[in-house]
Amino acid sequence: MKPAPFRYFVPETVDSALELAAQFGSEAKWLAGGQSLVPAMNFRLVQPAVLLDLNRVTELSYVRATAEGGLRIGAMTRQSRVESDPLVARACPLLAEAMPHIAHPQIRNRGTMGGSLVHSDPASELPVVAVALDAVLTVRGNGGARRVPAVDFFQGLFVVDVAPEELLVEIEFPPWRAGSGHSFQEVARRHGDYALVGAAALVRLDDDGLCQEARLVYLNAGDFPMDARRAAGMLSGQRLTSELIEEAVTVAAGEEIDPAGDIHATVAYQQHLARVLGRRCLQQAAARAADSGEGQ
Repeated sequence: MKPAPFRYFVPETVDSALELAAQFGSEAKWLAGGQSLVPAMNFRLVQPAVLLDLNRVTELSYVRATAEGGLRIGAMTRQSRVESDPLVARACPLLAEAMPHIAHPQIRNRGTMGGSLVHSDPASELPVVAVALDAVLTVRGNGGARRVPAVDFFQGLFVVDVAPEELLVEIEFPPWRAGSGHSFQEVARRHGDYALVGAAALVRLDDDGLCQEARLVYLNAGDFPMDARRAAGMLSGQRLTSELIEEAVTVAAGEEIDPAGDIHATVAYQQHLARVLGRRCLQQAAARAADSGEGQ
């Protein structure tokens, strides 16, 4: 298959890109890494009249530390760069752990951070990590910029809080907090395939080993990242015993996710995976938080 005819523009700055977006509106599509858009165009599932190629907008490709110890990543930064950057490993270990799970190295060499987030595939790893870490996404239009918390950014199946004339320009991750532990795990038929279910967890312990904060977010368990807040809330102020974690993940899998099932996994099997992966993630995150150096 070949794509339907379209007009093609290659802006070199954010300002020129936004001028083109304002000119063409909903007729245009942004092209970042193209790992999802180009196949969809080839099958004519998507038929934009105008394609705005961002690959020469070099100002959107960077990984920077914030003054507070957090992390800022430009939307056009390649996933492979984030995967290998030592700053990411130090400042945002959950993100670093999730990156190798994204498809295959060839995909990550072209795929961008912003492209994956804006595509908002329910089985994508990066939206789940962004929600788990309380990332903030900066969206720019000709009228200025606005900052959107990740939990509000993902609104439905392939739907995000970005207007046709707007562009995601940056993702900011907050500073890593002392006493925190993390875990990211997923189950796929083969490494690099879309995950049947995946989970990201964060746990922060105090000096007495009690849970001060927990987060559990699932991928491919609903139309967008499924934030199991009720389950995580059950852990707050508690000592994380195996029994308590099991109670929490049972609530998460039974009441807080909404898997659709498919030819590879029934709804019941996805719920089973949610319990298993949620348990493993919380246990690993708690162990890492308690480990010497992380729990201090």
